[in-house]
Amino acid sequence: MTSQTTVADAAPELPVPEPHKGLRGHPWLTLIAVAIGVMMVALDGTIVAIANPAIQKDLKASLADVQWITNGYLLALAVALITAGKLGDRFGHRQTFLVGIAGFAAASGAIGLSGSVATVVAFRVLQGLFGALLMPAALGLLRATFPAEKLNMAIGIWGAVIGASTAAGPIIGGLLVEHVNWQSVFFINVPVGIVALALGLVILKDHRAENAAKSFDTPGIVLLSGAMFSLIWALIKAPEWGWGDGMTLLFLGLALVGFIAFALWESRVSEPLIPLGLFRSVPLSAGTVLMVLMAFAFLGGLFFVTFYLQNVHGMSPVDSGLRLLPLTGMMIVASPLAGALITKFGPRIVLVGGMVCTAVAMLGMSALEVDTGTGVMSVWFALLGMGLAPVMVGATEVIVGNAPLEHAGVAGGLQQAAMQVGGSLGTAVLGAVMAARVDNDLPGNWAGAGLPPLPPEQMAKASDAVSVGMAPVSEQTPPGVAAKISDVAHDTFVSGMGLSFTVAGIVAVLAALVATLTKRGENTQPGGGAGHV
Repeated sequence: MTSQTTVADAAPELPVPEPHKGLRGHPWLTLIAVAIGVMMVALDGTIVAIANPAIQKDLKASLADVQWITNGYLLALAVALITAGKLGDRFGHRQTFLVGIAGFAAASGAIGLSGSVATVVAFRVLQGLFGALLMPAALGLLRATFPAEKLNMAIGIWGAVIGASTAAGPIIGGLLVEHVNWQSVFFINVPVGIVALALGLVILKDHRAENAAKSFDTPGIVLLSGAMFSLIWALIKAPEWGWGDGMTLLFLGLALVGFIAFALWESRVSEPLIPLGLFRSVPLSAGTVLMVLMAFAFLGGLFFVTFYLQNVHGMSPVDSGLRLLPLTGMMIVASPLAGALITKFGPRIVLVGGMVCTAVAMLGMSALEVDTGTGVMSVWFALLGMGLAPVMVGATEVIVGNAPLEHAGVAGGLQQAAMQVGGSLGTAVLGAVMAARVDNDLPGNWAGAGLPPLPPEQMAKASDAVSVGMAPVSEQTPPGVAAKISDVAHDTFVSGMGLSFTVAGIVAVLAALVATLTKRGENTQPGGGAGHV
């Protein structure tokens, strides 16, 4: 890695633009162009959740149909990320990024024009595929453009954009759905995509490593895609099928076989999709595991926060999004600060500190009650944002920074794929924890409140509702009985949420231990050049 000479080695000179090249390749302008495109994808991850009820009503969709609006996107994104990173390494990150922008915006417009759930889901899958092109290419462009002494700050700002966009999704989505229509949630990506595409065409400069692979590992792509599909599919369907069900175990088994076959193939092919030698780097491997654990705790835990705010506290989607502003604001403030601290002290101390803050926040949130006030919630949300920001920045630097430039796209795809797998795993496992606690506690709480007994099938339906914080009350239920049912439902949900946050906190503690194995990339000293980050 230290002997390679790359085009990007000249990156430290880029802040002084060359007259004949104008704006092209300027680091900070590159960051702006990349951030706008990434913002579109990050926003889409949460903005659509707010639109789902309106889509269900307008298109007369079933619950399973609506779930596929999210799952189709997630599946395509997770399966394609590493391959998309390889595309960027092979054909250039600029071209890959621009194709991703154009395709994502076009697919978004097509969703807004769709008249059936089937077409919405189909174009959501396309969105996921084009989104997969964007994310690793963005990191590859930053890696190749910024000098080493400024790369962490750039990644910090990039992480702040992702954090702000993710958290702003419910607010913007709520406003659009309430005051325009659900289609506007997707149409908004079209003008944003046009701006990002125009800026990208003018500003982005193509950087290619001389050592980049000249061939394409098609069998490796097939094996990895099949293994990733089986894993994510099992995680998505496990809550419905059950963790001990034969189908869940079948797909988990297929995933395991697929990953083993992929590893065996990659060890034999001359130009592999993922050079297994990358994982000889303990910091890179630790960074990947850290991203899985962080996303498990964060995305798995955050899944319940929206239900808690909307269904237990009765907030509107816009109000619940506003309550998350301490989380968003702290991520915006802390991400660039974390980048500066990592540049000065290295990633290890900052990453360990971030995961300790995350663990404390999760354990604090496990004590939330039905009537907890906004002030207490805001403290834990702010602490969570302060803990997550260093991990978003630092883990990215550790994974991408410990890989050679010719594998920057694959490393970026690996980082994003780890986050998707961790988020899926967290949502599935913590969802199962919640369901188990509700199934165990609800019958006793129901009887303890003096409510009339329910037959097993009705109690099962009630448990499903309570697992998302909803009270199983019909319009015919007398007000006094309805109030009792609501109290039981909310108390039971909060108990399950507390247990889920406790598990998330324990996972965050494990992540803090893993973070002790991270360190700065071998060639990321200031002035070392972006090509040797």
